[in-house]
Amino acid sequence: MQINPPFGYTDVVPLRKTHRVRLMRAGEAPPFSRALNAIPISYTEFAPAARDYPVVFTSGDGGKTYAPVAVLGMSQGENLFSAQDAWAQDVYVPAYARRYPFCMARVRMQDVERQERLICVEKAYIDEAGGEPLFDGKGEPLAKWRDLQRLLVEYEADLERGRELCAILADYALLQPFNMQATLNQGGQMQLTGMHRVDETKIEHLNSSQFKNLAKKGILGRIYAHLLSLENFARLLRRRAGRAPA
Repeated sequence: MQINPPFGYTDVVPLRKTHRVRLMRAGEAPPFSRALNAIPISYTEFAPAARDYPVVFTSGDGGKTYAPVAVLGMSQGENLFSAQDAWAQDVYVPAYARRYPFCMARVRMQDVERQERLICVEKAYIDEAGGEPLFDGKGEPLAKWRDLQRLLVEYEADLERGRELCAILADYALLQPFNMQATLNQGGQMQLTGMHRVDETKIEHLNSSQFKNLAKKGILGRIYAHLLSLENFARLLRRRAGRAPA
């Protein structure tokens, strides 16, 4: 059995009912996210994420597929919403970070990928001495695990809806590449590349069936949440200026 963990995870193993796990503290930022300038978001996260972050689309395969992400920093390895090991207060924490150290991983059996996902945990977070049990002595899930399992299952389904959203935007040719350029107060310029956004001018050229499909699937509202969120690049620059040495 070959397990393919999601981005950011190091060494995951299938979760067992006997495992005791060190759970994340409230507001704790996963290690991988502390030097991450963008993090995936899912379908239902567009609205809450758009309040705090720029929401853009990226492609890792040359435009064959796209994924929505929340931009966390203006340069590689920069998360302006993480300090030490904590996420910034009073901002939305994406589910990709909240589910850690658990995940739903892809599994290959004899070089064939199975359709179902396997619930796994980061091996380094298994702590038989100081970790917390997730199941009782009879193997029944405790309340804390029921909540975590619900997050994992619902998030995985929501990611699929996000992939469908991106596929429709690409099929309708609504995505266009763009760069973010800024002149820093401390001097010098900064450029953020590899992003895509919806070209609002193309929406009016959709046929009635396409426009109705965007509205029916709830994509239209997410398009405008994404477009409004681009104003948050200015907030990112202010956060960065606030961290810059005097």
